[in-house]
Amino acid sequence: MAKKKAMAREYVWLQCTESGDLNYRTSINVKGGISDRIKEGFHKYSPRLRKHTLHKIKRK
Repeated sequence: MAKKKAMAREYVWLQCTESGDLNYRTSINVKGGISDRIKEGFHKYSPRLRKHTLHKIKRK
């Protein structure tokens, strides 16, 4: 049997900084550390506020 490789990707939630909703779930590459650009967050659409807001990573 072949050995399994370590998982290099991890699923995380993106939480809206204004409303606190968990709107998106995505996978990020954690092998070699998380880049600063990803740590800063993403500008995504918030359905509750009906505008683009900053979403940051939240791990469950």
